[in-house]
Amino acid sequence: MPNRPLTLTAAAAVLALEGLTALLLGGYVGLETVVGEPSDMMSSVFVAGFGLLVGAILLRVAWGLLRTERWTRSPGVLTQIFMIPVCVTLFQSGQAVLGIPLAVAVAAGLVTLLSPPTTRTLYGDEPSDGV
Repeated sequence: MPNRPLTLTAAAAVLALEGLTALLLGGYVGLETVVGEPSDMMSSVFVAGFGLLVGAILLRVAWGLLRTERWTRSPGVLTQIFMIPVCVTLFQSGQAVLGIPLAVAVAAGLVTLLSPPTTRTLYGDEPSDGV
C-alpha cells in the first residue's frame, strides 16, 4: 500500500518477529515434549500450545498492520505492555542477553504503534464525535 507510513511497516515487522519467535519457541517446547521426558506433561503441552497460539495471533496482527486494519493496533500495544514485566524478569534473573533485545523490540513496537503517522493511517484525520 503506497500510503502506509514507515512506522506502520516497522510495527508490523516488530510484531512479526515477536510472533515468529513465539512460534519457534512453542514448536521447540512441543518437540522437546514429544522426544524428551518432561517432568510435567500437561504443563509442557500447555506451554507449547500457548506459544504456538500466541505466535500465530501475533503474525495475524502483523499482517493486519500491513493491510492497515484498525483493530490491529490494540492487540499490538497490549502485547508490548505485557512484555514489559517479562523484560524486567529477564534483567532481574541475570538474563540480559535475552532481556536487551526484547526491551529494544518492546520500545520499538510501542513507539511505532503509537506514533502519529500510524495513528493517522489507522484512524484518519477526522476528530472523533465522542464525548
